[in-house]
Amino acid sequence: MSILDAEQPPPDRTVSYGASPDQLYDVRDPTGEARGATVLVIHGGFWRPAYDRAHAGQQSNALAAHGFHVATIEYRRVPGDWPTMAADLLAAIGAVAADPDLPDDIVLVGHSAGGHLATWASYQPEVAVTGVVSLAGCVDLHLTRDMGLGDGAAAALMGSAPEAVWRSADPAMLGQPPTEVRLVHGTADDRVPVEVSESYQSAAGGGVSLQVLAGCGHHELIDPASAYFRHTVAAVEALLS
Repeated sequence: MSILDAEQPPPDRTVSYGASPDQLYDVRDPTGEARGATVLVIHGGFWRPAYDRAHAGQQSNALAAHGFHVATIEYRRVPGDWPTMAADLLAAIGAVAADPDLPDDIVLVGHSAGGHLATWASYQPEVAVTGVVSLAGCVDLHLTRDMGLGDGAAAALMGSAPEAVWRSADPAMLGQPPTEVRLVHGTADDRVPVEVSESYQSAAGGGVSLQVLAGCGHHELIDPASAYFRHTVAAVEALLS
């Protein structure tokens, strides 16, 4: 069974950060020994409304079992409306950071399109986090577009935005990140090839590590039943150490 179809465990609580039904985040409290850190999970799905945070429930539950407080955010996904998505992302991160029941030490963990969003957010001046883990991330937005990934998902996201906006939305155009970014990507990924992470690492010029996992596909990194999921946990732990 695909992680996209697996039964998803409910959160401990859900918090709204705006009026839209998509402006909220799920909180899962640690079930293992608490580590005093918050993992903020940003789901993927090529930025499209068909995919929401539900498929990140197993991933989030497993991270909580490793002792992390976990906040799994939702955000509006309107094709062609990057500004709304970006604003929701920053508002959600701000709300999690201000949540008195969540530790202040925050690691952003994003998968696929969520890897792009997590990495992009780390460059924004209002975001202060310990680091970023991008799992099979679309971290070079221009290359994602040029390769036609997700049936033109990047072009659908940005719509008629001018090149200047494309550049401001693309982590690969933003230089060295202000915080540590750890990329994890599989060689068998047929949705987002590892070349996308390699391209961002080269463009960033420092502060970015890349772990390439032989034989790992696209969804294994968010599937606790996969042997590759331990690398996701290890990447978070490495940032916090």
